[in-house]
Amino acid sequence: MRAMVLDRIGGPLSVREIPDPSAPADGVVVSVRATGLCRSDWHAWAGHDDIELPHVPGHEFSGVLASVGAEVSGWRVGDRVTTPFVVGCGRCAWCRSGDAQVCPHQRQPGFTYAGSFAERVVVPAAETNLVRVPDAVSFEAAAALGCRFATAYRAITARARLLPDEWITVVGAGGVGLSVVMIARAIGARVVAVDRSAAALTTAAELGADHVVIADGRDIPAAIADLTDGGSHVSVDAVGSEQTASDAILSLRRRGRHVQIGLLPTASGRSSAPLARVIAWELDLLGSHGMPAADYPRMLALIAAGALRPQELIHRVVGLDEAAGLLPRLNEASAAGMTMIDPRRT
Repeated sequence: MRAMVLDRIGGPLSVREIPDPSAPADGVVVSVRATGLCRSDWHAWAGHDDIELPHVPGHEFSGVLASVGAEVSGWRVGDRVTTPFVVGCGRCAWCRSGDAQVCPHQRQPGFTYAGSFAERVVVPAAETNLVRVPDAVSFEAAAALGCRFATAYRAITARARLLPDEWITVVGAGGVGLSVVMIARAIGARVVAVDRSAAALTTAAELGADHVVIADGRDIPAAIADLTDGGSHVSVDAVGSEQTASDAILSLRRRGRHVQIGLLPTASGRSSAPLARVIAWELDLLGSHGMPAADYPRMLALIAAGALRPQELIHRVVGLDEAAGLLPRLNEASAAGMTMIDPRRT
């Protein structure tokens, strides 16, 4: 099969033929129809994740089942599927309770094993991790759910528990940040989007953000406080740097809730935060790590009904060859929406 392959950390990516994968007894092989190009893929390329070389990136995807393992029941070749980017073991207490996103034995396509920037990809523990995609949901929309949209959905509904009429500030208007904007507006919240890209902020406004703030060196928390009469009820860092996390936390009002989505890679593995403010104002700091397959049906029902429209976040669709040139540049600026890859496209 054709796949995008990384041979050296931070090096060029090549598209070449590699051996076809086979389905494990408890798993399946998915024929990839759409897969998202995400900033998390850039982190792996840059060496922020422990990956084994040569490596195939890609972690949010959808497609049809190409083969099914002998121990898998309830699924057959040709079924339309997607999966979370955190693949649970299916056996531990967390997986059995529906919290596969924190499985201690988790695997992640595109990080711990070969990912979806290929014509086919493996999903182990299929009965825990597969999600059936309704015919009314496109492959591109389903692929957008795997990391960014599903992460945003769970972060603000299950973790922050955002309420109608509350203010939410999202720092970073890339794929996950724009997903936050769309979902927050569907809830009935009021949204402030922050980014250094004017194009990304234009898209955020088109999706319903009440205010947009350009990150051009200004005092972001002070600007948010002015716009929201004292600060947001909820903040999200969708970028992942000490500066963006700090800006998001300091933009909160007293008793506010912050959700950290963006990864914060540092040499020490630790990241600073304005904890004096956290203590004095009794702020809640929450982590959010994707969404388990068990929680997908309600979100998919909202998409099928048209209440949520992740397909509107898709900016363009490219082939593997073009994507190989785009991935190393993902950290340069926020893209105005998501880029999807169709591995069949030349």
